[in-house]
Amino acid sequence: MTPLRDEALARAFDDASHTYDLLTALNPGYRTDLLRSARRLRLPGKGAGLRVLDLGCGTGASTRALLRAAPYASITAVDASPGMLRRARAKKWPARVRFSHLAAEEVEAAEEVPFDAVFAGYLFRNVTTPDRVLASARNLLRPGGRLAVHEYSLSGAAVHRALWTAVCRGVIIPVGTLTGDRALYRHLWRSVLDFDTVPAFTERLTRAGFTGVRAAPAAGWQTGVVHTFLACNGPAAAPERAR
Repeated sequence: MTPLRDEALARAFDDASHTYDLLTALNPGYRTDLLRSARRLRLPGKGAGLRVLDLGCGTGASTRALLRAAPYASITAVDASPGMLRRARAKKWPARVRFSHLAAEEVEAAEEVPFDAVFAGYLFRNVTTPDRVLASARNLLRPGGRLAVHEYSLSGAAVHRALWTAVCRGVIIPVGTLTGDRALYRHLWRSVLDFDTVPAFTERLTRAGFTGVRAAPAAGWQTGVVHTFLACNGPAAAPERAR
């Protein structure tokens, strides 16, 4: 199966938006790991006076994690799927959180820049040109601004590749079939297998000009499957060591 891309993927997320929160709630640690990644940005002063961009916000789980990690930050959350955004906007948010229907590559032309931090949850394996999106992310960040990428990126060990396939075949795809979203969750399985391993994505970030690049694993069953990638824009102090 060829992973879905661009408009086809946005339509698949639109179709799945009504069950997406339910399915992610069945994943132990899904929201906890997003929060851990958001906290790994180590934004000072609980985000007071800072502008944060949530790239690929989906139904708002990553936005909620950022709000908990930096409750005083101004957060702009964007996504290419209208259906996912409708679900996000329907939730209760403070005035300093706002949502926009934009693909990652469109943000620079549509929003005021720069941002102090960019968070991208489960985004990069879903884009056609990750290098272009990384270049855009750098343009969106102020010098020394921080990037956190929370992503299904396998460690490179055969055991983690096998674990991911077993979880998808035994749980994720069958549940997706029951909800009528089989194509999206088969895409999830294949997109992770086809995406960069941790060393490859770390190298991709370095080639894009980010500094202080490091990766930290998720906890629980997702260890070796989900990672946080942390980096800075330009020759500034790197983010504090991830925990």
